[in-house]
Amino acid sequence: MFRTTLRNITAHKGRLLMTMLAALLGVAFLSATLVFTDTFAEAYRKSSEQSFAYVDVAIRPGRAPEGGPPGARPALTQDLLHDVARLPEARTVIGSVTGFTAIAGKDGALAGQGWSTRGANYYPGPGGADPRYAVARGRAPQNAGEIMLDARSAERTGYQVGDTVRLSVDGPVLKEKLVGVFTTDDGEVAAGGTLTLFDTATAQRLFAEPGIFSEITAKASPGASQVALRAAVEKVLPEGAVTFTGDSLARDQAVRVEGTINDLRSTLLVFAGIALFVGVFLIANTFTMLTAQRTRELALLRAIGASRRQITRSVLVEALLIGAVAGCAGMVAGIGVAACLRGLIGSFGSGGQVLPDGPLVVSPAAVVVSLAVGVLVTMAAAWPPARRAGRIPPVAAMSAVHAPATSRSLVVRNTVGAILAAAGAATVLAGTGMDFDEGQYVIGLGASTLLTGVFVLTPLLSRPFIAAITPLLRRMGAPGKLARENALRNPRRTAATASALTIGLAVITGLTVIATSSREATDARATATLSADYVVRMGNYDDLSVQVEDALKATDRVTGGVTAVSPLREVPARVAGSNMFLTGVDAGVIGDLLRPEFTRGSLSGLGTGGALVDAGTAAEHGWTTGTALPVTLPDGGHGRVTISGVYQDTDLLHGLVIDTHLLDPHLRTRTAGSVLVKTAHGPSRAAKDAIIDALGDSPAILVQSKQDVSTSIAHSITVMLNLLYGLLAMAVIVAVLGVVNTLVMSVVERSAEIGMLRAIGLDRGGVRRMVRLESLVISLFGATLGAGLGVFFGWAGVRLLAADTPAYRLILPWGQIALVLALATVIGVVAAVWPARNAARLDMLTAIQSG
Repeated sequence: MFRTTLRNITAHKGRLLMTMLAALLGVAFLSATLVFTDTFAEAYRKSSEQSFAYVDVAIRPGRAPEGGPPGARPALTQDLLHDVARLPEARTVIGSVTGFTAIAGKDGALAGQGWSTRGANYYPGPGGADPRYAVARGRAPQNAGEIMLDARSAERTGYQVGDTVRLSVDGPVLKEKLVGVFTTDDGEVAAGGTLTLFDTATAQRLFAEPGIFSEITAKASPGASQVALRAAVEKVLPEGAVTFTGDSLARDQAVRVEGTINDLRSTLLVFAGIALFVGVFLIANTFTMLTAQRTRELALLRAIGASRRQITRSVLVEALLIGAVAGCAGMVAGIGVAACLRGLIGSFGSGGQVLPDGPLVVSPAAVVVSLAVGVLVTMAAAWPPARRAGRIPPVAAMSAVHAPATSRSLVVRNTVGAILAAAGAATVLAGTGMDFDEGQYVIGLGASTLLTGVFVLTPLLSRPFIAAITPLLRRMGAPGKLARENALRNPRRTAATASALTIGLAVITGLTVIATSSREATDARATATLSADYVVRMGNYDDLSVQVEDALKATDRVTGGVTAVSPLREVPARVAGSNMFLTGVDAGVIGDLLRPEFTRGSLSGLGTGGALVDAGTAAEHGWTTGTALPVTLPDGGHGRVTISGVYQDTDLLHGLVIDTHLLDPHLRTRTAGSVLVKTAHGPSRAAKDAIIDALGDSPAILVQSKQDVSTSIAHSITVMLNLLYGLLAMAVIVAVLGVVNTLVMSVVERSAEIGMLRAIGLDRGGVRRMVRLESLVISLFGATLGAGLGVFFGWAGVRLLAADTPAYRLILPWGQIALVLALATVIGVVAAVWPARNAARLDMLTAIQSG
């Protein structure tokens, strides 16, 4: 039987090739996911270990003392550093201060990866050197106006020692002299970021306060453990400061990295699973048709003594061998894809890496899982056809494995499918009424159940669809009528082939509906109430210096264009006993810049001791217009405000809002999350250029009009959607292979019939049209069913999101849905090219004799 199995495989190499390719693609996706995420994790794990090489104990500010001013945190002073340095358990103590630092390249554009463009201090030890940073060229910064740049960034930007570098930390542009270049094992630098070093006094002035550190780290003396050093350090700490051992920091960072990797891995594995699931339909169809075409051979084997188990095992051994070959090839292909993906991501980093350096990691687990999945998926898909093959009686030499289904079996199948579909739809509907955290899992379960029910019902559903397009097929003449009969001849085969396409297009349509609705909702939250012409903010969304606000207010004297400027200042406070953030605005001009949607009250009382509050916060605390609230401000000062309006929150305005004239006297440092600007003649290129020039063409600042904000939102969602489409492309490719495979094998199965049609007058062009129309029927059926399910799933997703964000409403992207159906038409035409060509080239006499 084993030799017979091998002969069957070699006899049907072409027919099994696409089956093997379907399994190979799914395994390659899985293998690439496992190898890439393992490589990602290992690179960051080693990078994080290097980051803590000089840390045995770290001291950081903790929570604000109970009863102290809101947001106040214990200060890590130079005196504390000296106290720690005097401990016998401490060998080396370093004071660190860090913050965002945007570097402009020689072309004026931001260098690095945005969020990972950082600045820090160079802290020379007893020998005059900072052990964290090795000076490669030049020297360390010693005074204000001097910086050092990491070697990777210096190479990318082309800066040399002695050059003047334009940079910004909170908006205003600084021009610093590059006095040195250093090397570092910092993971963010290796991942494409930039690191700029200042002398300690300058860094403290820029990122904290004079004499204050963000963190103090200590290296233990020989013979002292991290635990012993930590115990000694805690004796000299101020109230509220906290300590961590180097080992615990490394573990915590490893956990964070692993969490990020797991999220990425889970997302990619979902799409790999979709591709493999779609491949199951192709594999099952192939083995079903192969066993049907070998009915005589299998019946003969039964007649000469082969048992049912031997026949079943023979088919399963074929699947085992095919799965093993596909698994091995897919594993190799996946390693190649992972290597290419790593290199592709590296190309996004403006000439640098976006992953730390490290080898490609191919773990034994990835190899075993990939091979096992390839084999198990192929064998699982081949199991039903193998069982049916084993049931062929010896006298069935002229019968087909797939005898017409009995009415009872059809009733049972349709009943089960209807129950599953109804249960799945009901579960999805129930999930839309829950909160997001619970509802997403309920909807996922319901969607899976509904899909399963629809798959079971697909043979039944195919008949009304084909009946609906019958008038169009009849207009195609004899080829159209024959295509209709061929599609109806074996509805289970038609359904199984179409189902593969249904899965991919259902997910694509659902994601498109959710993405389109999300884009509209996000755009509405960001811009619906915005009447300002420009929003000025930091590129990394950190706070802007008050100098930016002052420069914008002075712009009217330069250009005569700016008419209103208001900061959106967010500061911690204690309101009626609850900790929350206050938003400070200029009450005199905010009405020209924002149009909040009020449910009660208005803007009118804001400048006279009034306050605005968003509807969610008001409902949570039971506040309404006229409610007087005691407020503890950031410096510990006390005041009282009265709610004069309740509004719907947006991305720009939320929480409790008061006038900056009440807030600013209680702030040590005035900053703003963003600044709103109104110009005399509305947004224009000249007005935007004037604002940019007034801010010194800072590399750290974004100046965005309402249209710019909308465009950036649309772009980010489009990029995400295109990425998801790329991940789903594998499933669509496998579905196309399924249509091709079904048609090729159907042509072989119907060779005698095609020969007879040729003999009675159907020309080669008619045969080609018949096969193409059959392919179109299958593809359009799968696409229509997939688009319908996708719209339903998209509606459920939007309904769930709307529970937390009322701005969400269903937007049906009719253009994209039409594009999905057009894609199905293209798939039908392309998939039919090879089978139609083979059918048209059949020799009619040979074909008739083969029957």
